[in-house]
Amino acid sequence: MCSPREVLLVGEGNFSFSTALIESSMDELHVTTTCLQSEDEALRLDGALENIQRLRECGSTVLFKVDCTCLNEHEGLQSLLFDCIIFNFPHFGRKSGVKKNRGLLAKFFRSCAQVLKEGGEVHVALCNGQGGTPADSPMREWHNSWQAVAMAAEAGLILSEVHPFDPTTYQGYKCTGYRSQDKGFHVENGLNHIFSRSFPYTTPVTLKMEAALAKETILFELPEELGEYVNRSFLESQSCHPVKLVQEQLLRELKSSWPVYTLTQNFPELVCCPPEQLRAFGTDFATTDMYWVRPIETHGQGSHEEVEGDDHPSSSTRHALQPSLLVHLSQIIQHEDFSPGTLHALSGLVFHRAPVSTSMSPVHHQLLLVGAFPSDSEPLKCLHGCLETLLSPHGVSFAEDQEDSSKIWMNSDKLPKFGRLAYMSAPEYEFHSVRLCVVTINLDHLATLVFNLFDWRLLWSPDPRFLRHFSSKPLEPFAPFSLYPPSYSHDISFWMEPDSFDELDFHAVVRQASVGAVKEVVLVDRFRHPHMGHASLCYRLTYQSPDRALSHSQVKDMQVELRKLMSQRLQVTLR
Repeated sequence: MCSPREVLLVGEGNFSFSTALIESSMDELHVTTTCLQSEDEALRLDGALENIQRLRECGSTVLFKVDCTCLNEHEGLQSLLFDCIIFNFPHFGRKSGVKKNRGLLAKFFRSCAQVLKEGGEVHVALCNGQGGTPADSPMREWHNSWQAVAMAAEAGLILSEVHPFDPTTYQGYKCTGYRSQDKGFHVENGLNHIFSRSFPYTTPVTLKMEAALAKETILFELPEELGEYVNRSFLESQSCHPVKLVQEQLLRELKSSWPVYTLTQNFPELVCCPPEQLRAFGTDFATTDMYWVRPIETHGQGSHEEVEGDDHPSSSTRHALQPSLLVHLSQIIQHEDFSPGTLHALSGLVFHRAPVSTSMSPVHHQLLLVGAFPSDSEPLKCLHGCLETLLSPHGVSFAEDQEDSSKIWMNSDKLPKFGRLAYMSAPEYEFHSVRLCVVTINLDHLATLVFNLFDWRLLWSPDPRFLRHFSSKPLEPFAPFSLYPPSYSHDISFWMEPDSFDELDFHAVVRQASVGAVKEVVLVDRFRHPHMGHASLCYRLTYQSPDRALSHSQVKDMQVELRKLMSQRLQVTLR
């Protein structure tokens, strides 16, 4: 037998809502209902005596002089945790403005966090327009609203649902407390806002990783801004992650036209990259966009070596996080399992330095398809037609490269060139009238298109509610579990030397300092000193999280951390 849900009501006036809730609920509830006034003051309100008696007869707990901003300090609430906390039409009292009511909400939410069970909810009913979200009709200007979502974020809560507040559902409910009087608020078109706990932000840590290359084991440090993207196992056999679902569906459809063999080779994410190997990838592959890594230890053939000094890595051989699965192409086609006439599929993480934006991520899952087919069968044309049929309904378009007709790009409105089809040279097949076809696809971006995900960062959300959606059968259209997340803009200006400044280093520092909370970085101003040669840049950072509570105070701390990291890592002078 399930235990009854523990429900706490705060800010009650005449206790009519508490009584109506008990009498109308189909669930088994244990209700603790409270008000700010003393018992004598509460009993003066119309109907309060009868409602209190009814509540006590039903086994409910009635408490007086309970301040909603410090719930756990009341002796009747200490050591208690609740499944649901309800506050209907909160108001600071008298003729108070929006700032005082925002403060009331912020303190109330912080107080709730101390007495709310894991997985619990906070219900706040507000008059139309007060919440400051698009659910209000009409929506007030942000500065003239109570900014309910931003106030909840201060306590680590996100807005999960918004429903119309229908007072007729609660028979006998009479709203009171308008301007601290026995008068009701204008509850017509009111909204009930349901908040839940957010998965917290965690401080980035430096991860030490190992990679086996040839006969050596390399120990290296992963850049801190990439820590949350590794060891996530999205593509494991039991995974229900949308990236895995998209890959499975795509390969299933391709199998209707070609034999498809999924490679099980486990390639390391660290690669050794001689310059001539990098040049083989074509002009679309920029070495400046790669994450070059300096090994900190090398173990090989029983020896142990600490790598120090500026002479490592050498100019001829360098180590990098794999920028594309194409770096393993020669190993794939030389493997004993490689068979002409079959599409061979390999997927894994790839890394590339990227600006902070709504469309590009520094890490994504890539699908590599490799096949050797007779030249007269026009394999690239056949692959193009098949993929276009499969993906065009999801907003994917295909276009020939303007300089190389043997290369075809996959594009979307948000991200051009997120995939490509091409012929690659392979000495093994040059004299056999066979062409080697390769296809690379950014699976992460494709998943955002197929499942209508508005932000690529959702794919990396640690919140279990994200994956829970994709484990349900049948699969419904994705509905955000964090509604109307607040957005904050901050500018940062600094002097730099144009010859030495690397903008991607700046974006990496932003990503690390904000723990990925910055949605977009835009250059808004640039000034170059006519005599000194150095230049001043001003960037606008937009903070917004698609899955976690992000408060104004957190953003201020992130800006402080950003300035500190910029002083340590970049050769700039902050303004």
